[in-house]
Amino acid sequence: MTTTSTTAATTSANEKSATAEVVVIGGGAAGLAASIVLARSLRSVIVVDAGSPRNAASAHAHNVLGNEGINPRDLIADGRREAERYGVGFIDSTVESAGRLDEGDDSDFLIETAAGHRVSARRVIIATGLTDELPDIPGLVEGWGSTVLHCPYCHGYEVRGQNIGIIGTTAMSYHQAMMFSQLSDRVTFLRHNAPEPDETQRRMLVSLDIAYVDAAVEAVERTGAGTVVTLRDNEARTTLRDNQAGITLRDNEAGTVLRNNEHGTTPHSNRAGTDSAPSNLTFDALAVGPYFRANGEVFEQLGGTVVAHPTGMGTSIPAEANGATAVPGVWAVGNSADISAMVVASAASGVMVGAQVNAELIMSSVS
Repeated sequence: MTTTSTTAATTSANEKSATAEVVVIGGGAAGLAASIVLARSLRSVIVVDAGSPRNAASAHAHNVLGNEGINPRDLIADGRREAERYGVGFIDSTVESAGRLDEGDDSDFLIETAAGHRVSARRVIIATGLTDELPDIPGLVEGWGSTVLHCPYCHGYEVRGQNIGIIGTTAMSYHQAMMFSQLSDRVTFLRHNAPEPDETQRRMLVSLDIAYVDAAVEAVERTGAGTVVTLRDNEARTTLRDNQAGITLRDNEAGTVLRNNEHGTTPHSNRAGTDSAPSNLTFDALAVGPYFRANGEVFEQLGGTVVAHPTGMGTSIPAEANGATAVPGVWAVGNSADISAMVVASAASGVMVGAQVNAELIMSSVS
C-alpha cells in the first residue's frame, strides 16, 4: 500500500497533480471526520474544500459534546489541524469537474479544481453539504444566523422566553412553530407562503397558544427595538373556520380570541391591518424554514442524480444508511445526504462512512 501526503498541494503552485486512495469533496464536520478515520487506517486522503461552511454565519455551534458553544470556524480549524497531523492533504479550492479516468465502474476518478489541480483517487466521498435558500424577503438574509434562525435545537435556547415570529414557507413550518413553543410562550405564526393549516395544525396552534397571522411578510428590518416585520394581506388567504369541537385562534395584536358567531360567519385571523396598507409587528427573533438545496453538482458530474426530499423542503443525494450511493465508488455524508443532520450528526456520519470506505477498499483487494 502506498501512502502519500499531499499537503504540498496547498502551498506549492508547481505541484498541480496528486494521487490518493480517497478524495473527500468538502471540509466541514462530515468531510473532516471521514478523512481522519481513513488516515488513521493508513489511507492516503486529499480533501478539496473552498472554506465556506454552511454555519459560517453563526457565532456558536451547540450540542457539540465537549465543545458546547464553540465558534463553527474554530471547530473546523481544529478538525483540519487534527487531520493534517495524520497526513491528510488539503487543496483550498472548488471542484471544476469530476469524472472517471477511463470507462467502467472500476476506473479511478479524476477531480479537477478551479485552481488547476488534478487529483486522481480510487474512491470519492461527497461532503459538500447543502445551501439554505431563504425566502426572497428584503432584510431577511442580513439577520441569518443571529436574529433569523431555523433550528430550535441549534439556537432555540438562546431565544428562550422571547417574542418569536415563525415565517411560514411549507407545511413543515407548523411543526417548526410547535417546537419553538416549547421555548417561549410568545410565538406567532406568520403564514406567508405556507398552506392554510389543516385540522391537526389548527388544533396545535390553539392548544399551544400560538398566535396566527394570515399575512405575507413584505420586509424585515433590524432596529434597536427588535426585528420589525412589515406585513401585507395574504392574497392567497382562505378563511379558517372553527371546527365542531370549537377550535379557536388567538389574534396576535389584540390578543383576543376569534370565534364563529351565532350566525355561522367565519372571521379571519389577524389580517395585519387593512387591505390597502401594510402593518408592522416587532419580534425579538424570527424563525424560518429555508429550502435545503443539496450541493450536488459534483455528484451529478459523477453520474448521480439529486432527488427531491419527501417533505418538499429541499433536495438531497440519495444514499444508503452506510453512505453508499448508486454510483459505484462514490459515497455521501452529512447534509449532502441528510438535510436534518446537525454538526455532531454530520461528523458521526463521516466517521461511519470513513470506516465503510476503508473496509470496502480492503475487500476490493480480496480475490
